[in-house]
Amino acid sequence: MHYFVTGATGFIGKRLVKKLLERKGSVVHFLIRPSSEAKVADLREFWGAGAARVVPVFGDLTAKKLGVSSDDIKALKGQIDHFYHLAAVYDLEADAESQIAVNIDGTRNTVELAKAIGAKHFHHVSSIAAAGLYEGVFREDMFDEAENIDHPYFMTKHESEKIVRTECKVPWSVYRPALVVGDSRTGEMDKIDGPYYFFKLIQRMRQILPPWMPSVGLEGGRINIVPVDFVVDALDHISHQKRGSGACFHLVDPMGYRVGDVLDILSKAAHAPKMNLFINAALMGFIPKSVKKGLMALAPVRRVYRAIMQDLGLPEDMMNFVNYPTRFDCRDTLAALKGSGIECPNLKDYAWRLWDYWERHLDPDLHIDRSLKGTVTGKVVLVTGGSSGIGLAAAHKFAEAGAITLICGRDQDKLDEACKEAKGKGYQFIAYPADIADMADADRFVQLLIANHGGVDFLINNAGRSIRRAIEGSYDRFHDFERTMQLNYFGCLRVTMGLLPGMVAKRKGHVVNISSIGVLTNAPRFSAYVASKAALDAWTRCASSEFADQGISFTTINMPLVRTPMIAPTQIYKNVPTLAPEEAADMIAQACIFKPVRIATRLGVTGQVLHAFVPRVAQIVMNTSFRMFPDSSAAKGEKGAKPQLSPEAVAMQQMMRGIHF
Repeated sequence: MHYFVTGATGFIGKRLVKKLLERKGSVVHFLIRPSSEAKVADLREFWGAGAARVVPVFGDLTAKKLGVSSDDIKALKGQIDHFYHLAAVYDLEADAESQIAVNIDGTRNTVELAKAIGAKHFHHVSSIAAAGLYEGVFREDMFDEAENIDHPYFMTKHESEKIVRTECKVPWSVYRPALVVGDSRTGEMDKIDGPYYFFKLIQRMRQILPPWMPSVGLEGGRINIVPVDFVVDALDHISHQKRGSGACFHLVDPMGYRVGDVLDILSKAAHAPKMNLFINAALMGFIPKSVKKGLMALAPVRRVYRAIMQDLGLPEDMMNFVNYPTRFDCRDTLAALKGSGIECPNLKDYAWRLWDYWERHLDPDLHIDRSLKGTVTGKVVLVTGGSSGIGLAAAHKFAEAGAITLICGRDQDKLDEACKEAKGKGYQFIAYPADIADMADADRFVQLLIANHGGVDFLINNAGRSIRRAIEGSYDRFHDFERTMQLNYFGCLRVTMGLLPGMVAKRKGHVVNISSIGVLTNAPRFSAYVASKAALDAWTRCASSEFADQGISFTTINMPLVRTPMIAPTQIYKNVPTLAPEEAADMIAQACIFKPVRIATRLGVTGQVLHAFVPRVAQIVMNTSFRMFPDSSAAKGEKGAKPQLSPEAVAMQQMMRGIHF
């Protein structure tokens, strides 16, 4: 049996050809552009067939009779038993012109070729999009009833099927697959489309929230999803059954799911938080179209909408289809498949395979140079407080990645030791002695940086001081609050504001502010420290808004407890699980690579949520820990005394990793 296939190099087409070649004595002729001739060898290897069974036919979908030569037409005439037309644009984001050229004109050219070679049966693979946004159940015998086909994708799918129905001179059948996802057995997929647009959002939820925390999902209309292996098997089986012209089959899941159900199934497959509460997108339907159109005509509204969609990783048109109103009858398909053993598998049974394949092969972050080296090589990076602790660990990472790494600190001996350590590892630091808590010295330091380096590309505001002392022990120590604010807030701002004009002039720059988990959890005994970091957080939020359109971005890291000299005076921390400086430096590196607005641990986010929704409960929890853990010996002015912890305190410190007690 001889076949002709367009779109044989596509996701469905490649698998259909392989399926057809399983039939004894079958020969497949497939359309391919002359410029893609080099791909033929790899395709034959994928299909496991030689030149005698897999024959390329050179042409172009946009040319008359597909641009196939007269010699090839003559050779194919009367030889083709089944002609499969799969070549099309399957992309909501594609421009209207290309969709018209391929989906409409390409189908007309294909129909002309099928007639010219005298194909015995023409099989057109359409899409459920041919129904548009039909309200209700769309049957297999319906076509003209399609509604709301204004969108280019829906329109071109409808029109291409219309060409087959009205212009095809050979017997024809139409197949309308639902949203095609990866193989239900392997998860294999070739692009991000349909439900895959939500995968990045689900992944982000998994990274930010604990798996046990309930989350909010989006409810909407129905969505029909089918795996590619079902589509290929059904298409192969049905197309070989003897029948007349004019049949149509919906290759859909008879079950169908609501959008919220699909999101919940995918979240479970990704081990992300379960969606317990759903916001019904149908509420948007109560807003008149004229009002929505008027709002979107406003530039600020468009910017906000695009920013939200971009941040969520969703195409701008996606929200237009969340309330998808159509369900699809598939009685003819089920009848044609009866007894074959071919049926659409349950999404719940293979969703995990889709997720696993996406995360290993399709996640956009896998295909972007997200290495620190790719981000900072040749760039000027300043790490304040870079002579020890977190700052020193971060400086080593930047220098090793090829950055021009500047560090500053008050202690010249420590700076010299840090430079010596870097030299021993094969790179260098450029060290500047500076006391950024002294406003005059901070100004001198900034002017030196501008003169010597033309400013900086990345600013890591790491220098800081922490004081762990209860307020009731600080009544006569107001200077603790003043000196903490002087360095953590005013000093940081002095350097940042001194370097910002240079970043504005270059229209690029990134500022990373090392804050504290205590700002999210409102940690007791750290009122001076948390207040200074909270002030910096607030300033950063304001600055982020002001500089959002000038190429300058900010990241706040709500850092958990780290083993640094800053916490050494507090003996109790020797028993508390803490991060290593290198782990903290990894967080800073991620801030520079991905430039998120905030980086926080799950514990920090949980604390913030508790304070927002059940503040009294949060206060009780924090007060309990406050009374459970005494002030340090240093805070009490007692030297050499060892803190005594109760069994409850020991258990608590192990449970609450990384929180400031």
